[in-house]
Amino acid sequence: LRDRVDHPMMHHYVLFDTAIGTCGIAWHAAGITQVQLPEGDPAATRARLLRRRPAATEVPPPAMVQRAVDGVLSLLRGEATDLSEATLDLDGVPPFHQRVYQSTRAIPPGSTLTYGELAVRLGDPAAARAVGQALGANPFPLIVPCHRVLAAGGRSGGFSAHGGIVMKRRLLDIEGARLAPGLFDPA
Repeated sequence: LRDRVDHPMMHHYVLFDTAIGTCGIAWHAAGITQVQLPEGDPAATRARLLRRRPAATEVPPPAMVQRAVDGVLSLLRGEATDLSEATLDLDGVPPFHQRVYQSTRAIPPGSTLTYGELAVRLGDPAAARAVGQALGANPFPLIVPCHRVLAAGGRSGGFSAHGGIVMKRRLLDIEGARLAPGLFDPA
């Protein structure tokens, strides 16, 4: 009998304190399955993470996950950190979303693109709305840096994490992104 912790499809998670609050990360043998941004307090962050992974157990992370945690910590300290080596489990993620996530991962810290520019990079200039929907469903914020994608016309666009566009602005500020004046002003 295999130990439950070693079962390849068993999900695990860890919470960790960052400059913006307590974050979480979930994984199983195939890779990282979720990143959870802060929800106000550690208990709320844990509860939100467990909504998607109710059977996950909290354990110390293996080396592959610890490298991702260290990268997130570094990024949130304002260091230009490349998280592209983090192994994501994309099983069940629609192919278009996978393409959006791959392209989004190429946006360096401190830089931004619009949904439309990302659609052009994907070879479908009319897909800006679909890009936004894919990023709104992103289970890997920070590793897939959806906060670096903005709406056209000097608008912030949405952000589905706790705190909404205030959190998006905070992440961009940490990264030192140069934003146009009024970019996050209300419509």
